[in-house]
Amino acid sequence: MAAPNIVNVATITAKTATVALSSTSQTTLVSNAASSDKVFKINMIQVANVDGTNACNVTVDVHSQDDGGGTAYSLVSTISVPADASLVVVDKNTALYLEEDKSITATAGTANDLEVIVSYEEISD
Repeated sequence: MAAPNIVNVATITAKTATVALSSTSQTTLVSNAASSDKVFKINMIQVANVDGTNACNVTVDVHSQDDGGGTAYSLVSTISVPADASLVVVDKNTALYLEEDKSITATAGTANDLEVIVSYEEISD
């Protein structure tokens, strides 16, 4: 379980994940499996509230294991996203690396109100 040496990169693949938070349960946005031999550079996470009337809370966590397992560490915790507005959780100035056996999840305060876009790079040597 070692992250690849990003100085000697063989492949960088651009990826975009889109997730509608259809429940109030934790939902995995991006998961980097154990022994993937990849590191993910998370360039952007944006949460949009598609409810035209009500604000909705969101929590976005980085987990110590893939698929939302292990210990959760909050990027944002119970932040209110106004109706018809967006919240930028991560941008190019606050990018982070997601190593093997790590994941990022989101939890909505209300089902079907929030949509999330994650832009990232899969890096392998």
